Amino acid sequence: MTETLPVEQTGVTDDRRTVLATALFGGLMLVAAVLVVVDAVRLPETSGIVGPAAVPLPVGVLLGAVGAALLVRARTQLRDARPGSRRPAHGALRVCGMVAALVAFALLLPVLGYVVSSAALFAVTAILLGAPRAPQAIAYGWALAALVFLVFDRLIGLTLPTGPWGF
Repeated sequence: MTETLPVEQTGVTDDRRTVLATALFGGLMLVAAVLVVVDAVRLPETSGIVGPAAVPLPVGVLLGAVGAALLVRARTQLRDARPGSRRPAHGALRVCGMVAALVAFALLLPVLGYVVSSAALFAVTAILLGAPRAPQAIAYGWALAALVFLVFDRLIGLTLPTGPWGF
């Protein structure tokens, strides 16, 4: 079993391209957050308990917070980043697998329903991205998909596709 040593002891630093890509993604998330929040604020008010901005507004705020955190992280890592060509093994194959998972999700959503399709998408994506324990990724996928289904379909009243099992 190998032991992971801190960066100070190994001398390994982050790849400059990875740090810059993280900063770019964080910036894009901030721009998306502004657009989502502005659109959410412009939604018309309704007489219902939960208005149409109930979901997009907090999602936009969270999107902005994560984008800002990525920018701050990238800025601190950029000082020590070195040019390099470290790339994950089979990266292109993983990306193709994720695209295939998204296509399968779109095709199977009306057949299997939201919970099963979303749980499978989450689990496959997590495993392709290197989740250390596949059973845990599957369990998290089921829990997250069921929670989203309950909130949107049952609580808010937005109908999500149900499969042959009714969820």
